Order: sequence, then structure tokens, then C-alpha cells
Amino acid sequence: MKATFGRQAIPAVMAIFLLCSATAVQAQSGSTVETPWSVEIGVGWDNDISGNINSSGIGTLRGQTVVILKNSYEDVYGTGLHLRFGGGYMFRPNTEFRATFTFQSLDADFVVPMGDIGVSKLYGQYTDYQTFGLDVGGRRYGNITDKIRGYGEATIGIGFVDKTDVTLVAPSINLSGQANDFYDQTAAFALGFGGGLMFQTGERWDLFTQVGFRWMSGMAHTDDLQATGLDTMNDKSSRWTMPFIAGIRYRF
Repeated sequence: MKATFGRQAIPAVMAIFLLCSATAVQAQSGSTVETPWSVEIGVGWDNDISGNINSSGIGTLRGQTVVILKNSYEDVYGTGLHLRFGGGYMFRPNTEFRATFTFQSLDADFVVPMGDIGVSKLYGQYTDYQTFGLDVGGRRYGNITDKIRGYGEATIGIGFVDKTDVTLVAPSINLSGQANDFYDQTAAFALGFGGGLMFQTGERWDLFTQVGFRWMSGMAHTDDLQATGLDTMNDKSSRWTMPFIAGIRYRF
């Protein structure tokens, strides 16, 4: 397994780390909230904003010239499942420290054009994209009414991305079902922020809905494409998504 981290995320990591450190120190002074602890579960979907599962390139495969066209995550996967569950601690009436497990799953239902190989069109079928990770961060609340609160949050974390393969097919030259290890299993950096509404439905129960932005650093590519001229087609796989989440929360 390889880990990948984006340099552009370092300032954001430091800022959120300092925020989380400050919340931990202040929490030691004691809570003024009667039910400071909470657990919640939410489910929704990921909408892709940017990111390429493969970049373009020119090289050779099986002794033939090949031209690869770029494909975005949306081209290959479309909208995917977003599931999260975790807990939090309210050390102030409007400020919470949180830890959340996040699962993302995208089904590879489409055969996509990959480019040309020799005199034939080249097509690809990717395996499913799945990640499971842990995010930590802070959430800040503001009252809208007695029963409704708005909130904003920021998180950092690490996500473990499953290995990704692609099967290549070129009908005109009888290339069928050649599988390539495209990405290794990866430990990727995650950064997220968003906002939502919390609706109090009982003494300890809430419903919430949330929209946000989530960035995952690129996956670790394999060595299968070395010496083909195509070794750079999978080195820009970082991904931005916009998750829409709805769920339920219990305070204790």
C-alpha cells in the first residue's frame, strides 16, 4: 500500500490541526452542555466536481501505437453512495469536536472510450471505486429557531482506497479482456468542509441535512505502464466531490 498527499493541502491541514488542538484543550475545563455526547449516521450521494480517473497519453501497447483520452470520474462512475457514521463531543453550547467514519462507493457501470490502438478503437471497463476512512474536525452551530440550528464544519482525515483495475478491449484487432492493474490500494489524504441544518425532533433526537465539499488526494499507480510511454496517465487522480447527506443524531 502506498500513501499520497497533496502539497496544496498542507496549509489547510495545519489550520484544522490547530483548531482541533484548541478544542481539545478547552474541553478539559468542563462542559456546560447537559448532553454533550452524540452519535449520528447519515447517508447520501457524491456528485463529482473534478478529477480524472485517467489522463491522456501517447505510447505503445502490445507493439502498437496507442492514444489514450482522458476520462473523468463522472465519465466512468457517475454519482455514488456516501455513508458516514461517528460521534461528537460538545464542549461548548455551540462548538463540537467530531470523529467520523466515511464510506464512499462508486459502481463502474459504463464501458468508456479510452482512445485508439493501431487501427482500432480502444475501450475500457474499470472496477468499482471504494474508500473507507476516518475524518476528525470541528463543527460550529448557530440558532435559527428554538428547534432549528445551522452549522458549518471542517475536517481532515485519511481514506483507504481499494485497488483499481481496468479491462481493455479493442474489437478490430481482437484485443479482448486484457486486464491492467491501474492503481494500487492507497492511503489517501482527505479534506472536507460543509454546512447543514439540524432539526430537533425530540428531547435527545435530531434530524439533519448537509451539503459540502470533499477532496481526496490521488491514488498510487502501479508499474504496469512503465516503458510504454503511458506511465503518466494515472498520476493526476485526486478528486473533488460535493456530498449531499441526510441522517439522524442521538444526544446523550
